[in-house]
Amino acid sequence: MSATLDDGPFFHGSIADLRVGELLTAGRRSNYRPEVVMNHIYFTALPDGAGLAAEIAAELAGGDATPRVYLVEPVGEFEDDPNVTDKKFPGNPTRSYRSRDPLRVLGEVTEWTRQTPESLRAWKERITALRSDERGQIIN
Repeated sequence: MSATLDDGPFFHGSIADLRVGELLTAGRRSNYRPEVVMNHIYFTALPDGAGLAAEIAAELAGGDATPRVYLVEPVGEFEDDPNVTDKKFPGNPTRSYRSRDPLRVLGEVTEWTRQTPESLRAWKERITALRSDERGQIIN
């Protein structure tokens, strides 16, 4: 299935300090809903999308964490991320994906469009509000 979805390159946003060759795996708590353990690892073909995810994760962690974007390689099958595909955006314009299989870290990316402090506060408020709203449920 995933062979026809996208050829990449692919990116993962995180606050984790990772090394080349490390594998990112499912089974960690969601950055957006910490009570949910994720069945998938998420990634995108857009470095700015991964940067946004990393910056939101840092903001939700209290703002002291360092947002990082990694160039990654899926080691198995992947699918469109149903949390944004068709549920929020027709098709997959965000080129967002998820996999039950690991992602291999190929390197760190340092260039992406950074969010303003005001934008990050707005994202944090939006995500906090969604936590108590049924529409904010994660398709896990």
